[in-house]
Amino acid sequence: MKRSVKATATAVPAFVLALGLSLSGCSAASTMSSGDYASEESFSQSDSGGSDSIEPQLAVEHFDGVTAVTDNREVITTGQVTITAEEPIVAADEAIRITAAAGGRVDARTEQAPVNGDKGSATLTLRLPSATLTASIDKLKKLGDVEQISLASLDVTTQARDIDARITALEAAVGRLLALLSTASDTKTLIELETAVSERQAELESLTSQRRYLSDQVSLSTIELTLISVADAPIDEPVNFWTGLSTGWSSLVAAASGLLIVVGVLLPWLVVGGIIAAAIVVIVRLQKRTARPQPTPLPAAAPSATEADASKK
Repeated sequence: MKRSVKATATAVPAFVLALGLSLSGCSAASTMSSGDYASEESFSQSDSGGSDSIEPQLAVEHFDGVTAVTDNREVITTGQVTITAEEPIVAADEAIRITAAAGGRVDARTEQAPVNGDKGSATLTLRLPSATLTASIDKLKKLGDVEQISLASLDVTTQARDIDARITALEAAVGRLLALLSTASDTKTLIELETAVSERQAELESLTSQRRYLSDQVSLSTIELTLISVADAPIDEPVNFWTGLSTGWSSLVAAASGLLIVVGVLLPWLVVGGIIAAAIVVIVRLQKRTARPQPTPLPAAAPSATEADASKK
């Protein structure tokens, strides 16, 4: 009995070392295909009753499952939609209702209050189900006049399958370690096994979180919806004489309106500046007049000899 316990204590650390070497490639699994995991999924397990090899059917089943799902591509769709609406704020509320009815959600909403006679604007970040994205966009188009629609797709099937394979491999590794942990008989082996389990579980949780985020991006498309008023809508380019004449007249009216606005803004400053300038001129003139020297009176001229003789007579 003592020999059996001693053999078990020796076999468990040896397995931990072999298991660590076998699992060291999990962190680099991003470059491995699911078939690589199927071929590498072979661990040995030792206990007091002998050794049992893990049946390869688990890896084969996993590989078959991945192969079966490969036909369904996983694509992340993003896009931008710009719509001119009579009441952008009201249209934003309607867009939120359309999103909720489709089973999506609103991640962000920004609104601008009406200014200078326009009706304001709104920007929404919508998460719409990818399966019904076309139908949802068709409903959004009815909110007003469509100015722009742009969609982009990114295929992440390979990345998703790679994460799935890594998750399956780590789950199997954690299961083996937990099974060994229940049969460990000494403190050193327990510590080594618990450390290995903690590391594998932390990596497993990280991969699971990445997969969850990727699935969310695939299942819900991200659409940036911009709602603007008619005043902010881009002007159509002229295509003939009459549209050119209309565009020119509109430009002239806009330029005249802009000039009047500039004059209205500058007029109070011009009036105040004129008053200050006039006051400065008056003060300067007064100072010059005060500082001007008074003329000195000339001395009386002496009478000539003729005038003196005449006065004597």
